[in-house]
Amino acid sequence: MSIGQSSSQMALRDPDIRLMLRVRDDDAAAFAELVERFQHRLVGIMHHIVGSADEAEDLAQEVFLRVYRIRKKYSPKAKFSTWLFTIANNLALNALRNRKRRPVLPLEVGESAQFGPRPGENSVPDRGETPSHGLRHKELTDVIRRALDGLGERQRVAIVLNKFEDMNYAEIADVMGLTTKAVKSLLSRARMKLREALQGYIYMDGEPPPDGGSEEDE
Repeated sequence: MSIGQSSSQMALRDPDIRLMLRVRDDDAAAFAELVERFQHRLVGIMHHIVGSADEAEDLAQEVFLRVYRIRKKYSPKAKFSTWLFTIANNLALNALRNRKRRPVLPLEVGESAQFGPRPGENSVPDRGETPSHGLRHKELTDVIRRALDGLGERQRVAIVLNKFEDMNYAEIADVMGLTTKAVKSLLSRARMKLREALQGYIYMDGEPPPDGGSEEDE
């Protein structure tokens, strides 16, 4: 969207903006609709980032609380989802940094922690699956969870937004307050670390793991 676009022009193009403008005008039904529309996505994203289903639920609730508290100051300057996920990004990073000050607890591994479908996409179980197949699937899920946990905070956020929200470099840059070049670098290093961690299991983007050494992380 161009900088010169007015709020009304942006609202015409983005139904989520129209909904948020109703929230700004104290429309309770609009806020309930907004929560229903984005809650599952937010919980899924937070679960991928922080690794805990309970914490993800709490963080998603905090996002909506903040949206409601600042509703009167809302002025659309970008896609609504970009604005919303910027709030979510800040809360998620704060949660990860606060965790460093507390004892490390085992992270949960659940369906939404799988590195596959976007949150909200449910796979149909294969009735022909054998117990050994189930064990291999759980092993892969555990490996993927550990691989994500091994990324730096910003790398993890960038990967999750890219893979699960299909955001491009520019959109991720807006959410994270970075340049497009910085996001491209973050994703490049994150993908390399994931390839190394997942060797023998899956390849990222259909490419085999590189033979050379890894780049130095931040």
